[in-house]
Amino acid sequence: MNTTEEMPLRIEGRNAVLEALNSGRNIDKVLIRKGGVDGSLKVIIAKAREKGIVVSEVSASKLDELSDRRAHQGVVAVCPAYAYVEVSDILEKARKANQPPFIIILDGIEDPHNLGAIIRTADAAGAHGVIIPKRRAVGVTPTAVKSAAGAIEHVPVARVTNLTNTIEELKKQNIWVFCADAMGQSLYNAPLVGAMALVIGGEGSGVSRIVRESCDFTVNIPMCGKITSLNASVAAGVIMYEAVRKRQLSK
Repeated sequence: MNTTEEMPLRIEGRNAVLEALNSGRNIDKVLIRKGGVDGSLKVIIAKAREKGIVVSEVSASKLDELSDRRAHQGVVAVCPAYAYVEVSDILEKARKANQPPFIIILDGIEDPHNLGAIIRTADAAGAHGVIIPKRRAVGVTPTAVKSAAGAIEHVPVARVTNLTNTIEELKKQNIWVFCADAMGQSLYNAPLVGAMALVIGGEGSGVSRIVRESCDFTVNIPMCGKITSLNASVAAGVIMYEAVRKRQLSK
């Protein structure tokens, strides 16, 4: 059974709302800034009305009140709570595409901007889904949705109780699980092909010891400057695209 956040989900920003409309997401209503309808807002209004979705004009201050980041661009869509999928749904997505599973597992990401950015890159890199823990980590919030720039409509997110148990289940299905770690082998020497799951750790402490020990191997990103680490979403992007490169070369 799917699990959901308790609170309704608010999608803000023109691109994110338009992508939600195009994807067929269930939307309760669309709120438009009063007196400022132009350009893509007209397209959003037309698409919403075509789908029978209530469109209401409200004051800019009302939209500011509903917006987490005050970056709504004149539109907020109010949706039912985000519906998480099961891990099996992610695997089924890969099976239907006739592709080896490519999964992103996040261990303790707390910044919704990072979560959204990783989901956005996961979509671009062709990942089949993202797995996050239920505790000590951010969920799919309005800020994460905004940062994902529409990718949340295409990348399913599963929320699990125990990451190590989930990793063990994936390994039983012949999926290689690896994580980013400073002591790992060079990313460029790692066998990033076939069915695999990449684990990215939290912003401060990285991948937890118990999760790291559950992985088949670890990789590091060579650092050539004075700074010894990267932002979690940037690190995820670098590793995902090295995996994309190697997966394409292996075809």
